[in-house]
Amino acid sequence: MAEQAFDPAATLALYADGPAQLEAVLMGLTESDLSLAPTSDSWTIRQIVHHLADGDDIWKICIKAALGNSEGLFSLQWYWDKPQIDWAESWKYADRSIEPSLALLRANRRHIVELVRQTPDAWEKSIRVKWPDGEVERITVGEVIEMQARHVVGHINDIQMIRGG
Repeated sequence: MAEQAFDPAATLALYADGPAQLEAVLMGLTESDLSLAPTSDSWTIRQIVHHLADGDDIWKICIKAALGNSEGLFSLQWYWDKPQIDWAESWKYADRSIEPSLALLRANRRHIVELVRQTPDAWEKSIRVKWPDGEVERITVGEVIEMQARHVVGHINDIQMIRGG
């Protein structure tokens, strides 16, 4: 992974604030608005919300594995075997209410922030990750948290663009 651009405190704060930022950009949207997308072959706002919650839930396991077993190997091969659009269809992103996904994102973020704050040297703890191309690379908890913090920010920008602002 690339060298971390943020200091741990700033990155953890951005990570912790992600759900509130997402909820703020969703404020005032109707059920119909949640079906808006920039193009017919792009994800809707609703699908983006579910994607964020599920991705965060998946990478939460990586963080917990790194905190508990730095010699372990984390792989998402089961997930990477299919395109993300297939998961969106399997997990009914287009049809489900966003409220449970928002609640999951909030709960997971609170859980990980508390765990990181209570675990000595949590930021530097690491695990080996097997990427889709088969490469195995060591990744730190801090790098995963930064990746997930930026993931939410990136999709918030997408939602703002869809909303026209």
